[in-house]
Amino acid sequence: MNNAFMTRAIELSIEGVQSGRGGPFGAVIVNQGKIIAEAANQVTSANDPTAHAEVLAIRKACEVLGSFELKNCELYTSCEPCPMCLGAIYWARLARVYFANTAEDAGKIGFDDSFIYDQLKRPYSERRIPTLQMMREEALAAFRAWVDKPDKTSY
Repeated sequence: MNNAFMTRAIELSIEGVQSGRGGPFGAVIVNQGKIIAEAANQVTSANDPTAHAEVLAIRKACEVLGSFELKNCELYTSCEPCPMCLGAIYWARLARVYFANTAEDAGKIGFDDSFIYDQLKRPYSERRIPTLQMMREEALAAFRAWVDKPDKTSY
């Protein structure tokens, strides 16, 4: 745990707001005691709903390390990660996550993601966005190809 790294994540969140690039969120990724990637939210400036600070920092860190895994890295983020970012964090296999503001704090200023957790608990037919399965048998061909591929890189 390092206050300087969290301070940088918070600075990025403030800079992001002041520059007009996006929401009040910043993140840094640390490897071996050094920041290797940092980002501020760019959802509105990039017209990209996935351009959250954590996701952007993960993408940069993976590029820096030349790997899709960040097993020895830590994430410092100005706010508790949303469901999308949390998924990216787990897929990247980060070693540890530190956060400042809570999801409840974010909800109080209009960034409430609790509805996503609620939607995930619902059957497909009851979700706000209609979710329908189709062509499963045809799609299983890709899974069979993956299982049969001897030189695949598992992740």
